[in-house]
Amino acid sequence: MQISIWHWAIVLLIVGVPVFFAVRSAAKPSQNPADLVGFGDWLLLLAIWQTLSRLRTLAELGSSWQGYQQLMLLPNGPLAVYGEIALSLTFVVLQVLVLVAMLRRSPRYKQLFLYQWVAIPLVAILDVLWVSTILGVPMSRVLAGDTVATPVVAFILTGIWVAYVHKSVRVRNTFGGAATGEAAAA
Repeated sequence: MQISIWHWAIVLLIVGVPVFFAVRSAAKPSQNPADLVGFGDWLLLLAIWQTLSRLRTLAELGSSWQGYQQLMLLPNGPLAVYGEIALSLTFVVLQVLVLVAMLRRSPRYKQLFLYQWVAIPLVAILDVLWVSTILGVPMSRVLAGDTVATPVVAFILTGIWVAYVHKSVRVRNTFGGAATGEAAAA
């Protein structure tokens, strides 16, 4: 299967344009940096994305229900299913912690968001290893379909947001930067 140049151009536009604007707006100096506080601009988009990502994880868990029912019939199938559900729910708990830290404007938000980013490939790898080991099937068989593509895309997109979170003046001011106290007093 070959991918045409037009497909790559579309991917570049879909990924490249938001990255360009995110980096440009994060690096653009403001006239008054203390004014950049709160959920606005790109940070508002990130807050919406963070809220919806939990729902996407739960939807993926729900859409796997038929596959789980088939796995339950195999030897060690229930153990594989319960382990995979536990991994998914643990990741949802991490997403909720990150969202709560964001909404409370906690200074730990940036660190938790980084942990969430690292957890994306970690959960995917642990899931594949768990299912492969428990069911005794080769990893190549577990890695069928979009098992690899989904976490890779999520890791790349979240990595873009991690760069924004660590470079943005608005994020620094909102989550415990030097100007937070001054902006809150105003």
